Amino acid sequence: MEVTHFFEALWQLSIAMAPYILFGLLFAGILHELVPDSIVTKHLGKDNVSSVVKSTLFGIPLPVCSCGVIPLATSIKKSGASKGATLSFLISTPITGVDSILATYGIFGWIFTLYRVVTSMIIAMLAGILTNIFDKDTSPTSAVSAGSVTNQTLRANTGSTSTVGFSTFKPVGADSISALNTQAKDNDKSPKKFSFLAALKYAFITLLGDIAKPLFWGLLLGALITVAIPENLAELLKENAWLSYLIVIAIAVPMYVCATASLPIAAGLMLSGVSAGAAFVFLSAGPATNTVTIGVVKKMLGSKSLFIYLGSIILGSMLFGLGLDYIFDSTNIDPTSLIHMNEESGIIDTLSSIILWGLVLWFMVKPYFKKKDECSSGNCCS
Repeated sequence: MEVTHFFEALWQLSIAMAPYILFGLLFAGILHELVPDSIVTKHLGKDNVSSVVKSTLFGIPLPVCSCGVIPLATSIKKSGASKGATLSFLISTPITGVDSILATYGIFGWIFTLYRVVTSMIIAMLAGILTNIFDKDTSPTSAVSAGSVTNQTLRANTGSTSTVGFSTFKPVGADSISALNTQAKDNDKSPKKFSFLAALKYAFITLLGDIAKPLFWGLLLGALITVAIPENLAELLKENAWLSYLIVIAIAVPMYVCATASLPIAAGLMLSGVSAGAAFVFLSAGPATNTVTIGVVKKMLGSKSLFIYLGSIILGSMLFGLGLDYIFDSTNIDPTSLIHMNEESGIIDTLSSIILWGLVLWFMVKPYFKKKDECSSGNCCS
């Protein structure tokens, strides 16, 4: 492998993705400012199909990785959402996001992008519905209304199920609870002021800071795969689809990689001769799972939900990967022809790539400068 070929492949990957990543981050920042955080936890419903569909649709545009989705999912679960709704949110959110969708379009085109989004929704909904059927919540809901609590208290004190006298008798704290509920409703109605500066900060500091490291290594690994995989291995994987699927699954499930950072790796696999279906398996299973998320799902939702979670992602990814290969084989589409690389780059592509690399490298070296400053002020140990 020549070093020049590696850097050429790295540059081609960068210019293919950079404009769409930057625009996607900007759109995500604006979306974050326009849509209140509380809306995510309000409309997931109960233990039914509707809650699963809503949680999946909520998760699709959110630019959150498989680790960043954990606190959101925990908040949703604690607010009273069902196991199925929580699990579907955990799957759909990290696989896609506005930044990842735009970057997917930038490299693979609209057919592959649409296929990725639709199949992600199907996998997430299927996992949520199966969880609601086979692993229903048995614990009582933590959010109990004040009226319900009052009714139970009166029954315990009087030994009667009659609710007569509610209009004249008020338990201690009823006024306080009513006032708090009214205040919460008023707070929800108060509009959030849009700040473009806050949107930029969230997009290019918070979000990009979260994905900078995996994106950096994803680009390097994608370029390395493009130029380093031996031709005989690529031919072996191409001729034996199931073998390539199993290898990709074994790598993708425990690995931490965000949806955007997985794209250059998948592109490298396809350019090396691996089927589009195997690359799709990596794009689907890689962002949706990692060792941290697996542990959290087991603790938060239980072993049965964990089995449904992993089974839905693995089997769904492989089946849809086979479907993608079948579509390409039946229509004689060359998967590598979808990848928009090795094309003449314009000024926007070049500038976007330079800006993206500048920001990514800054976030990579920033912790070292911070550590150096702490040591110079005497705050670090020897």
